[in-house]
Amino acid sequence: MPFIETPDASAGEQTAAMYAQAEAGYGYLPNMMKAFGHRPEVMANWSALLASIRANMDLRRYELVTMAAAKELKSSYCMLAHGSVLLRDIFTADEVQQVAENPNEAPIDEAERAIMRFAAKVVRDATAIEEPDVDALKRHGLSDAEIFDVVTAAAVRCFFSKTLDALGVQADGIYEKLESGLKAALVVGRSIDETASN
Repeated sequence: MPFIETPDASAGEQTAAMYAQAEAGYGYLPNMMKAFGHRPEVMANWSALLASIRANMDLRRYELVTMAAAKELKSSYCMLAHGSVLLRDIFTADEVQQVAENPNEAPIDEAERAIMRFAAKVVRDATAIEEPDVDALKRHGLSDAEIFDVVTAAAVRCFFSKTLDALGVQADGIYEKLESGLKAALVVGRSIDETASN
């Protein structure tokens, strides 16, 4: 259970619409949506910002950056959610587990490893980023605009992951269905909500 009471759909038109859209898309109402039930306009604005960032990145790069950021943030919710996207669209369960546990041994290329290291450093201490860090990405073929995209994808994850964890929001019970080794690799912080019926 989160640390705050979350409203039901009777809280207002925006909340009801957000919940209905989420249920239609996911097939259940995710805990993350309930957490934003008090301020659905914040979720709408964050979603718009995220969409503008994602529009400039291919799915694989975006998800790898997000995984690196989420791991550094110890966000189980985001690790599980984005690990599941990688599992559905790009990698096998074993490969996602490798990406989560040790990108240096995962089936990704050297540019992707560098991008993940860079994204983790952005989250860990952005003031520690120096020009050689950026130059390393350029040597892997990234343009200035693409480096901007990596930075913003990592930075925007801080807002969402920290908001959920500070409110005590647990990942949805549906993630209990993941293979045990993969699930263990993705649960890096708060546990999965075993009380949720989804």
